[in-house]
Amino acid sequence: MDLDSLRESWRAAGAKPGHERAMLRAWTRGLPLDAGSRPAEGFLPKRVREALPALGAELAGLAKLRSAHPSEDGSSRLLVELADGQAVESVLLPKGGLCVSTQVGCAVGCAFCMTGRDGLQRHLGSAEIVAQVALARTLRPVRKVVFMGMGEPAHNLDATMEAIGLLATEGDVGQKNLVFSTVGDLRVFERLPRGPVRPALALSLHSTFADRRARLLPRAPRIDPEQLAEEGERYARATHYPIQYQWTLLEGVNDGDDEVDGIARLLAGRYAVMNFIAYNAVDGLGFRRPSRERMAAMVAALHRRGVLAKLRDSAGQEVDGGCGQLRARAAPLRRARATA
Repeated sequence: MDLDSLRESWRAAGAKPGHERAMLRAWTRGLPLDAGSRPAEGFLPKRVREALPALGAELAGLAKLRSAHPSEDGSSRLLVELADGQAVESVLLPKGGLCVSTQVGCAVGCAFCMTGRDGLQRHLGSAEIVAQVALARTLRPVRKVVFMGMGEPAHNLDATMEAIGLLATEGDVGQKNLVFSTVGDLRVFERLPRGPVRPALALSLHSTFADRRARLLPRAPRIDPEQLAEEGERYARATHYPIQYQWTLLEGVNDGDDEVDGIARLLAGRYAVMNFIAYNAVDGLGFRRPSRERMAAMVAALHRRGVLAKLRDSAGQEVDGGCGQLRARAAPLRRARATA
């Protein structure tokens, strides 16, 4: 479901524009639809109040918590069931962050990621994307939303930007705390600077060598890493937010000195931060996480060469909660129920 369809159902129940805004504010903040009504906004009319149980049930059905998997680092991976029975993953992050999904599955097929193994199942509607935030806010406060879960947001650009627009207004999330993550798509660099809301941007790099990056991200657009860095720099200077480069560290693949040299060449002097992410092991994919010592050495080497680099853990490592793993484990159960 998209946000326009949601608004239409509210209007059919008698809601006026002011009522819509009040209800959207309440919903996006994880509150009942009639929460916070004030005389200046006009109380919800009787017809809308009578429809609230049905409208609330419709919203609740957009994103239901199937299971939660808390981690020692303060994060919690959520398996979220959609209205059609499909499932996506959200991640509650420490310090008020939330990672949300924009698609069921993914078409990029990153070699190290579980999400893309079965390809793209479908796009999420803008209301389904926002519903993950509304659900998460019933569990804990959310002040930052990153579009870095299942799916490639650039492949579902209209719905993702609609969700971002609502969260930046009625959802009370600052623009710099909305983070659009992409493997790199020229449509992103064309669209995001022109919008009324310009989110922060995270670019999945993973290698500074075009051929190696193509092997790791087999169906990503063929944009040379140098061009990707140049496009990112233009956006960073336009928005005054540094580009967050994402790099999943894979032992013996992209953790060598050649990549350290490449990163220094690409990013030294740019308005950027390199986020190294320790690989979250997935059975059967054949990749391993480098040692903690090696990862720390890469960060230190880049600092010496003028690149801001950070080492981040992938949330939920001790519960095998890498992106797509919860959904993959739930899929056999879903199929069993369907055939029972």
